[in-house]
Amino acid sequence: MAGHSQFKNIMHRKGKQDAVRAKLFSKLAREITVAARQGLPDPAMNARLRLAIQNARAQSMPKDNIERAIKKASGNEAEAYETIRYEGYGPGGVALIVEALTDNRNRTAGAVRSYFTKYGGNLGETNSVAFMFDRVGEIAYAAESGSADQVLEAAIEAGASDATSDDAGHVVTCGFEELGEVAVRLDERLGQPLSVKAVWRAKVTAPLDEEGAQSLMKLLAAIEDDDDVQNVYTNFEVSDDVMARLTAA
Repeated sequence: MAGHSQFKNIMHRKGKQDAVRAKLFSKLAREITVAARQGLPDPAMNARLRLAIQNARAQSMPKDNIERAIKKASGNEAEAYETIRYEGYGPGGVALIVEALTDNRNRTAGAVRSYFTKYGGNLGETNSVAFMFDRVGEIAYAAESGSADQVLEAAIEAGASDATSDDAGHVVTCGFEELGEVAVRLDERLGQPLSVKAVWRAKVTAPLDEEGAQSLMKLLAAIEDDDDVQNVYTNFEVSDDVMARLTAA
């Protein structure tokens, strides 16, 4: 089993759901504000804003929150955020990509470096691990959105490159540049998704035993709890029995 979503699900179950949701909404709002400030406040004319709003809606973010985040972009209280990507290695040689939106580059860099150091990782240079990943669009749907065949057919017609299904749901993959258009077409066929986002998908994976997986979970939890961090991607791989023990712990 490979991927970061399993670890996130475990951490969310073990955390307080209200706190997790509040932090998620805060990060979604920041992305909307930055997107609106860097382009036009109209999602029809601003692809980044359109994608940010699609993802916020997929996470059930209230309409009022979305509108406030857009309006904040034109106000004096809107901070001058910049997008920064950090790369490095975690326990067991697992590759990590950390995406942040920050108004203080030095603060965020120092914090991210401290997380890597504390939990057995090493922060590297830009592009030190990105070559192990592909930049793609990813749209997730609940299992009840349709059968595997129905989702695959809708994905092909929408211009996606792939669709995978299991008991947990469906994941549609498309080109990074086509994400917004594919998401709109899928919404017409399948309804509201669980998430709409551009992701770094691992091309190669790094195996972890239970001890390494536990260490990685601590590192991921620390990084994702940082207010400046928007997304974290890894290329870990663990067996089903290890993941089952982590879930039960």
